[in-house]
Amino acid sequence: MKDVLDVLIVGGGPIGLACGIEATKREVDYLIVEKGCLVNSIYNYPANMTFFSTSVKIEMGDVPFISHNPRPTRREALEYYRRVKQHWGLRVNLYEKVERLERQQNFFTIYTSQAQYHARAVVVATGFYDHPNLLHIPGEELPKVRHYYDDPHPYIDAKVIVVGAANSAVDAALEVWAKGAEVTLVHRGEEISHRVKYWIRPNFENRVKEGSIKTLFRSQLVAIRPKEVDIRTPEGLITLENDFVLAMTGYHPDYSWLENMGIQCSEDHLRLPSRDEFTFETNVPNMFLAGTVCGGMNTNKWFIENSIEHAGIIMEEIARRLRRETISG
Repeated sequence: MKDVLDVLIVGGGPIGLACGIEATKREVDYLIVEKGCLVNSIYNYPANMTFFSTSVKIEMGDVPFISHNPRPTRREALEYYRRVKQHWGLRVNLYEKVERLERQQNFFTIYTSQAQYHARAVVVATGFYDHPNLLHIPGEELPKVRHYYDDPHPYIDAKVIVVGAANSAVDAALEVWAKGAEVTLVHRGEEISHRVKYWIRPNFENRVKEGSIKTLFRSQLVAIRPKEVDIRTPEGLITLENDFVLAMTGYHPDYSWLENMGIQCSEDHLRLPSRDEFTFETNVPNMFLAGTVCGGMNTNKWFIENSIEHAGIIMEEIARRLRRETISG
């Protein structure tokens, strides 16, 4: 068949771009398809976010990542990945969503919102940031409830409940408090996560100690109303006045989409997508997983810095199979 790609890469985030680079190095014919803008998840990170990794650890394709600080900011990362795309001349179709695919005998037919493609292999590098873990409580659908935090400005002088205790929750609590919000952090655990950035933790703990930020540990938000919320605490149910709820409860892969693609996921709490430990091939032959999507619900397992290598492993396997087909053909 004419016009069959060697591989179609789903996702234009850092790992999808890394896959494009590794394909280019091996002369593997590829296309990257991204449903949003370039590195869409990073674009939707909080405006003032700082990466945990240093810039050197998330460099790719021999393109230097120059940061003005020890750890790069969201804005610096957006500019860096734009330069990576430009430097390598990566083939990326933006604002094009993969809707379904069909597996033929020797290739896939991929249907998107814009076109139809044929490819011998598919790499899924879709991450997890588009799908928040919901609270499943009354009132969660109210417009004052946010599962994504962007900027502290809208919360000036507001009464804000922050749900969660990992980096996103602690960052949001500190930023909105600094803008004059009355902040209460609610978490069902005993304390904030041990993964909270070590340069952020002392600031948060000091704000709690002085009473600037209130914390309710071993507690759970159980109902949300337009002007108040109910919280179950060790001492019983309490009601607080409230203007906004920032539900920083984490995110998960799009399991419906994965399963529609034919990828099996485990039935346990981790919901791990099926993949070979060494080649990253899923239960669907010639369909591979790359990046954070590999971790399922364990969204703290894979990051940019430790999953960039997935791209080289996968593209080397695809190139090896293409060479074998050429020899046998």
